[in-house]
Amino acid sequence: MSETALPDAVFWWPILVMVAGAAATYVWRALGVALSGRIDPEGALFQWAACIAYALLAALVARMIILPTGPLAQTPMIDRVAAAILAFAVLFVSRRNVLLGIAVGAGTLVLATYARTAWF
Repeated sequence: MSETALPDAVFWWPILVMVAGAAATYVWRALGVALSGRIDPEGALFQWAACIAYALLAALVARMIILPTGPLAQTPMIDRVAAAILAFAVLFVSRRNVLLGIAVGAGTLVLATYARTAWF
């Protein structure tokens, strides 16, 4: 192995990984575009896929509330649960305004965390 072979391998490896990742992504996107005209949005298969997507999203949100990682793990569970409850309440009261629900939930969590650090 020559001394110049190592820097070349170090340089090309990240580029190869990015190209492979992009290729994998764009193959599925192209397949989606090709099949999009043939999929019935009211069909059973499409509804099943939507249910799976909602279930995965609900599971991820529940995991973030019950078993958080990183900085979110430093917050008390009561603050996370209260923020989620308020976010859902605002979501349903505001005729399913997702942006408003997220803003209220995030704001509640930030204010609760700030209040705990400022007063206790």
